[in-house]
Amino acid sequence: MTEHGSATVVAPTKKRHVQDDQRPKRQPRYNVILWDDDDHSYEYVVLMMRQLFCHSYSKGFEIAKTVDASGRAAVLTTTREHAELKRDQIHAFGKDMLIGRCKGSMSASIEPVPHE
Repeated sequence: MTEHGSATVVAPTKKRHVQDDQRPKRQPRYNVILWDDDDHSYEYVVLMMRQLFCHSYSKGFEIAKTVDASGRAAVLTTTREHAELKRDQIHAFGKDMLIGRCKGSMSASIEPVPHE
């Protein structure tokens, strides 16, 4: 603002788009990765996917096949905090009662989703 005599002149300012200011920032996304081993059955994976992730039987079975064939499978994409919770739930799920040599839960990790 500047003053000219008795009048005040307001200098033009850059207009900001209200829409830009009100848009929420999107949190970075993370994949929950389930890792393969020889100590857990397909039935165990399907049950875990149903109980922890509310996946259907067929989705759980597809994840079990992917883990078996590829050594890993992304079971959920979500925020970091939620991904950490789900990873910890996998680690706490317990051993596979169908396989005698099984000592505990499956392994899982989280990894950031690459920016597009």
